[in-house]
Amino acid sequence: MSRLLMQRLGREAELEEAPATPTVWYTPLSDLADFDRPPIRVYADGIYDLFHFGHARALEQAKKIFPNTYLLVGCCNDEITRRYKGKTVMTEAERYESLRHCKWVDEVIPNAPWVITQEFIDMHNIDYVAHDSLPYADASGAGNDVYEFVKSIGKFKETKRTDGVSTSDIIMRILKDYNEYVMRNLSRGYSRKDLGVSYVKEKQLRVNMGITKLREKVKEHQENVGKKLAEIQQNEWMENADRWVAGFLEKFEEGCHIMETAIRGRIHDGLKRQQINTKSELEEQEEELYSDAS
Repeated sequence: MSRLLMQRLGREAELEEAPATPTVWYTPLSDLADFDRPPIRVYADGIYDLFHFGHARALEQAKKIFPNTYLLVGCCNDEITRRYKGKTVMTEAERYESLRHCKWVDEVIPNAPWVITQEFIDMHNIDYVAHDSLPYADASGAGNDVYEFVKSIGKFKETKRTDGVSTSDIIMRILKDYNEYVMRNLSRGYSRKDLGVSYVKEKQLRVNMGITKLREKVKEHQENVGKKLAEIQQNEWMENADRWVAGFLEKFEEGCHIMETAIRGRIHDGLKRQQINTKSELEEQEEELYSDAS
């Protein structure tokens, strides 16, 4: 009984220490209000050739403008793109499919117009248009901004470009190293017709490819020979170090002994000459004394 009483008292103490108002997990009213309403329909358009992370980041910004956004992405077809911008690397079908695989995109609108009109906005129930703020020429040829109308009605939302990456930059990298990429594809089985190069150009590139491979092999051989020589020299030093050191010390000791003998000989000769000179001086002094005495 005492044990049950102690357990009961312990539970009552825990209840007294517990907070008066327990924590309740809920969704803020503002968030509920946003998701109770229909999503805001944001439209972004472009060419999206060679779809890259700069495109994806722009679409991510458009998707995140509002808490509840339905992102429509318009993509121009090949005909209108060639007319106003130039040839694309990817076909319109490939560009549409690339957009469909971007997680920020809710809907792809093919054959998008070059200039957004009120009719197009009404057709797709577009609330806002998202794009970077750089001016893009419209179809008039007068150099007007393609988003001028959208900006004038207050439906334009600015996104930021990603520095260092664009479709033009990627194409420029390929053109800069054109020969290298042609050689790369030739080595992978593509024909000169597939790559659009002449017979002479193909032979020239294949010769260059052979020379490059030969240089790489020569360089690799030189590096291997250098490593082996270094290993041989290191092993030779480790094996003969004791003998070389002993030989050096022996030669050094022998040289020291020879030097010591030479120094002793010079000192002995010097002392001997000094004794002779002293004896001569004493004899001369004695002779002088005898002569003075006589």
